[in-house]
Amino acid sequence: MKAETPHSKQTEKNVALALSSGGARGLAHIGAIEELEARGYRIGSIAGCSMGALIGGVYAAGKLTEFREWMKTIDRKKMLELMDFSLSLNHLVKGNRIIEAIMEFVPDMAIEDLPIPYCAVAADLKAGKEVVFNKGSLFEAIRASISLPSFYAPVERDDMILIDGGVINPIPLNRAKRQAGDILVGIDVSGLDYQSQWEEERRLNARLKNDKSLKAKILDKLIPDNLDFNYLTVLSRTSSLMIRQNSILMAKLTNPDILVDIQMARYSTFDFDKSERIIAVGRQRTALAINKYEGL
Repeated sequence: MKAETPHSKQTEKNVALALSSGGARGLAHIGAIEELEARGYRIGSIAGCSMGALIGGVYAAGKLTEFREWMKTIDRKKMLELMDFSLSLNHLVKGNRIIEAIMEFVPDMAIEDLPIPYCAVAADLKAGKEVVFNKGSLFEAIRASISLPSFYAPVERDDMILIDGGVINPIPLNRAKRQAGDILVGIDVSGLDYQSQWEEERRLNARLKNDKSLKAKILDKLIPDNLDFNYLTVLSRTSSLMIRQNSILMAKLTNPDILVDIQMARYSTFDFDKSERIIAVGRQRTALAINKYEGL
């Protein structure tokens, strides 16, 4: 068999793209997409999980530029405004307000009507299995996929209880629709500095305690000031560790042509107000990965 040269690799420009979960770190997916396109790669399909499902869906709908501009308006105050807090025992935030805000400039549509093949991955708590959305409402699929356990409310649909797909398949490389001659590219932002995440979650709890509303007072009883370990931080840390290990395993099983593994030490799950800096990281790391693939 003739050995593959850097030049022959450069002729393979069609991409099946998989975007991982990762909270605010998933904004790096925007930079990754921009760099792929700038280098002449054509994204032929997208599979996403959690934040990857959101970014991928917005891109497939042709509204990534609008989404990026909207993200520039997000500060800490607006983040809290977008959190529709709940007193439920199984979640802190309902999760509807953020979807409604995005739908103001990204209209909902059927996944099968998108210009490129797209799917979002969620997990069914009742059946204990992966659920792949490749048809039906785009935003229903996104909302199910971003349902971070204990934080966002699960989505109940067709006798299923749907949560963040990251608990089963955080970087759905095996779900991206393939075409003859394409290359498989994965952008994995599931790795993070866990100490930074821990500190960020404590800061979020502190901000909530400054709220004098009745909901905040009840929340304060659930998450006391003198506890480093509470149900939210423990579940969040456990989920993060599990998601990271699953993403590593999926990469080994599928062996993508390009894997952009972005482990961020500076940015954590809730750093949505730092979008431009996170996007820049995604673009820079993707450029390095492409250079390696092309033999530059």
